[in-house]
Amino acid sequence: MTSTVLGPALLPSHLNRGDRVRFVSPASTPDRELVANGVDLVTGWGLQVELGDHVFDSLGYLAGADEDRLADLNDAFRDPGVRAVFATRGGKGAYRIADGLDFDAVRRDPKPLIGFSDITVLHLALWKQVGLVGIHGPSMSWYEPNCGPECAEALRRALMTTDEIVVRQDPKELGAGLTVGEAATGFLMGGNLDTVRCAIGADLCSLDGGILLIEVNHGTGLGMVDRQLTQLMRSGLLNGLRGVAVGQITGFEDDLSNGWTVLDILRDRLAKLDVPILAGLPIGHGLQPATVPLGTLATIDPAAGTLTVAPGVR
Repeated sequence: MTSTVLGPALLPSHLNRGDRVRFVSPASTPDRELVANGVDLVTGWGLQVELGDHVFDSLGYLAGADEDRLADLNDAFRDPGVRAVFATRGGKGAYRIADGLDFDAVRRDPKPLIGFSDITVLHLALWKQVGLVGIHGPSMSWYEPNCGPECAEALRRALMTTDEIVVRQDPKELGAGLTVGEAATGFLMGGNLDTVRCAIGADLCSLDGGILLIEVNHGTGLGMVDRQLTQLMRSGLLNGLRGVAVGQITGFEDDLSNGWTVLDILRDRLAKLDVPILAGLPIGHGLQPATVPLGTLATIDPAAGTLTVAPGVR
């Protein structure tokens, strides 16, 4: 397969009916019934779904041993008949195997990796090492109440068309009021805030000229959100950043620390960057998450409340 390189970006081909795709579990073990739902969904698009050998393995909070999870990933990237790699879920563990990816195989035959949450570290590693554009989208532990028909169609369009993607701010999302500044354009990169922070010194490269995407989910606590943002800022990797796109902030509705909420922490830290911010985007761990490419050119327009992203496939 040939590839198109746009600046540093390696753009995979879009999917067509009849293409083979592979489900893998690079992080935690998924629920079999929810994965079956994901198989039904993707099969309904006319794609042929295969499961990695270790999709349902279990070892503590991991989907099996590191070498087995990595083998499933690399087998999918090396197989010329597999045209996309879907993560069954996030959780924990992808960070343990990111440095073992077969980057040469990805460079020879780029194909989209779809996932979010802990899968963020794989997107960051693939971008840093080969410039592969990733797809920040729902996992294949498909749960209809969280991801309805509109969510499914957005994912399908991101993979099977070359249409521009527009995500609109939802005023009901926690954090929408953080929005400030003028329009800004740059390559979109990021994902789960805690995972992005954990990638400092290994898989996260400079975001000079980029738009940082972050989504924040509970389990870290208010102080940890402060630590995550502060460490990112002190790393120097945000120097030259052009803007921030803030996705869903979930699970913090009742958290207070001496009168501060998660929004106070985000506002305090992000203001130090002195860049435009578009917040309240339905991207992340909340209901009906949108799908966006990572690595292509994006524009945040705080006044219009839109994130516009170039397609992640060619």
